[in-house]
Amino acid sequence: MSVKFGMLNLFENPEGRGENENVKRNIEVMVQAEALGYDSVWPAEHHFSEYGYLGAPQVSLAAVASRTTRLKLGTGVIILPFHNPIRVAEDFALLDQMSDGRVLLGVGRGYQPMEYRGFGIDQEHSREMFDESLEIITQAWTKERFSFKGKYYTVNDLEVRPKPFQKPTPPIYMAALMPDTFERAGRLGHNLLMAGIFGMPKEQALQGIANYRKGRAAVGLDPAGGRISCLVQIYPGRTTGEAIADFREPVGWYYRTIAKYVAPPAGKAMIKGYELYGNARDIALTASFEQLRESFGLVCGDVDYCTEKLVRMVRELGVDEILCWTDIGTLDRRKYMQALDLFGSQLMPRVRKEVAQMKANAKVPQAAAA
Repeated sequence: MSVKFGMLNLFENPEGRGENENVKRNIEVMVQAEALGYDSVWPAEHHFSEYGYLGAPQVSLAAVASRTTRLKLGTGVIILPFHNPIRVAEDFALLDQMSDGRVLLGVGRGYQPMEYRGFGIDQEHSREMFDESLEIITQAWTKERFSFKGKYYTVNDLEVRPKPFQKPTPPIYMAALMPDTFERAGRLGHNLLMAGIFGMPKEQALQGIANYRKGRAAVGLDPAGGRISCLVQIYPGRTTGEAIADFREPVGWYYRTIAKYVAPPAGKAMIKGYELYGNARDIALTASFEQLRESFGLVCGDVDYCTEKLVRMVRELGVDEILCWTDIGTLDRRKYMQALDLFGSQLMPRVRKEVAQMKANAKVPQAAAA
């Protein structure tokens, strides 16, 4: 199977962009993703700030579903502690039926303290709430009737309809940044959703993926199974100089913005279970564009440069899907559409071809030995 490409949409709303313009811009581009050759779209849930205004990704995906035929409908991610899990199960089962089985459910527990305060939820309880919620969603989709008694949620002999179109469930992708979360995703048998942003070094990514494989093996699952999706910020240009000039400020806007929301300010106590997010805050405040571009999480250059870097990422990390984040912050719409055209017409076909050839070459010795 060749590498897949997804499009992430955060619905950022920088100063000067109207809300109606912002919503329509994101919906239209997600619809266009099908013709451009993307395999999936992944709108992300966020609340209460310019970082992202999308409280219900399923609503935007319903609009996209009605205007597309093959595009997979992912979420990058649904923040489970913010929702009643029964409603999540119902909403996405309905979307799966509406789209004839195109849902990819990406789930996470969120990380922004401001969002937790906005919903009046103690962030230190997020992991337990996430675990209970995901178990309820799975049971709602796979059992005719079920009951559940947890610390945060209770279900009494309930039948949830409709069931999803995909059986037994739509593919579930679990977001991971903390080291132990990679292993938990593997133990639960879900696909992995990881992010290359914040300058994550290759060694840290490889360790996380190894933990994921370890988790799968620990419960008797094929350690090589499961799909690994990796989020990268990406901008192909006609020349590398032009790409860097176009993308430097939007990327800078993103890191200045996320530094305000990703963790408590420096010197304040970190939230239990989110200790590593202080490192993300510090990187966001101090890393230069050039430093970020050295990591695998920022791909910015001409088509040759981007092709080589993406193929190398697939080869060295073993990722199955690349989630592409191009519409960042203050990026001019004309430049954004120009980058998407390059991505669809040149970059994606070249990466798919080179990855397919790489995988075919890797199988030759095995076939010869047989």
